[in-house]
Amino acid sequence: METQALDFPRINAVLRTNGTGEVTINGTSHAIEAADEAAVLTDALRIITETAAQLGRPVRVSTTDPDGRGLIIVSPEGVVSEATPNKPTPKREQDTLPITGTPSPEPAKVTAAPAPAAPVAPPVEETAAHPAGAAPVTFGAAVSDAAAQEPAPAATPAAAEPATGPSLKDTSFLISTPVLQPATRGWRGALSRLGFRMDPSPEELAEREDIRTVSQHWPGPRTVAVVNRKGGANKTPTVVMLSAILARYSGAATVAWDNNESQGTLGWRTEQGGHNNSVLDLIDSSQALLSPSAQAAEIARFVHHQTADKFDVLRSDENDEGDHEVTAEEVDIAHQVLTRYYRLIVMDSGNTARAANWRRMIHHTNQLVVPVTAIENRAEAARLTLQTLESRGGHDAELARNAVVIVSESTDAKRSMSGDALKRARDEARRIADGFAPHVRAVVRIPYDPALVNGPIRYEALQEATQRAWLAAGAAVAGGF
Repeated sequence: METQALDFPRINAVLRTNGTGEVTINGTSHAIEAADEAAVLTDALRIITETAAQLGRPVRVSTTDPDGRGLIIVSPEGVVSEATPNKPTPKREQDTLPITGTPSPEPAKVTAAPAPAAPVAPPVEETAAHPAGAAPVTFGAAVSDAAAQEPAPAATPAAAEPATGPSLKDTSFLISTPVLQPATRGWRGALSRLGFRMDPSPEELAEREDIRTVSQHWPGPRTVAVVNRKGGANKTPTVVMLSAILARYSGAATVAWDNNESQGTLGWRTEQGGHNNSVLDLIDSSQALLSPSAQAAEIARFVHHQTADKFDVLRSDENDEGDHEVTAEEVDIAHQVLTRYYRLIVMDSGNTARAANWRRMIHHTNQLVVPVTAIENRAEAARLTLQTLESRGGHDAELARNAVVIVSESTDAKRSMSGDALKRARDEARRIADGFAPHVRAVVRIPYDPALVNGPIRYEALQEATQRAWLAAGAAVAGGF
């Protein structure tokens, strides 16, 4: 079918998530509005099928949806199949190429016992029975005749050879390769739901792989530290979003811990439980929480559960009259308690890399995350943070080399920017990301989203593109576990 489909007429089909779409045939646009995505697709296929029926042959359609671009073939009967772009074969591939495959191995040399010497036949004399010019009896024929008259010698039994095939122990009839599920997004997903099974797009396959990565469970707890020496670098939103991604997809018990020296802001950006307890209350009750008789649910008296995003928050001390600063020993105690009750710990931090609690946090860290907004001084502070850790050597330097840098587009300037200014902001974010890339394990860019600017942060409040970017960031972090 695909070989019969021509590039004329030019057909482009757009499918949007808001219940609208558009089919353009040779420049003539047909706008579509329907109740849902499936209804939009049905109308689009009707328009395209009518065109194919008028031509009496299949047509090629370029599709566009939020998941990307693709090509499909639609027959006059409305049958849909996937197409591949027509690409001319390069001339160098058209020419005959020498065969450079791996040569066949030489057959094994078998040394056989020498055959017994055959009796020499007497010369054939011209007789009445064999007159001159008659076909003489050849030696081969004479041997064959003799062999036919004499019984063949009994074959010598060969020595039994050990079996060389796989044993039953190494054999399995189970299918180990996972079955590729059909597409669920965009044109491909809509067609699959209508009964035309379509493979997922590369974008959807990449998303599935990120989901698989963040859904893993690891033997033993894992601790993530989110650090930048400059305030306003997006540390707290990064802690919230990574905790939400890891908790939602992995199902593992996850806690976000505000490890500020005194007062942090994590509690202000998250949901509060039915109490006012903080890390200091948890430390005071650590002996009871670590006792053999302690039950898992008892931790709820000290953390604040996020009902939608499925992780807990351990707040810093918010007592305005207090002046207590968390010590290194207290970080050890709190970390010991949390690893008893949680598999994943995501730690927020203050701005002082020399503080005792900051340095002790790094001691417990498995994966370092450095958030930065696309502003020069925040990027420079991130660089200095990594440089400080690298200069300390050992575990700290290894964390710096294996770090994940998350570059968010500026939230301050975005409120009043448009047009060329927005492009410059994206270019700046790209420039900063490219600058960090040679020095760390991964760099992820996050688009601007007003839901991250003020107030409590909720995963579902983010735009779809922002959710996808944070999923990629979560996969980059989980890849270091």
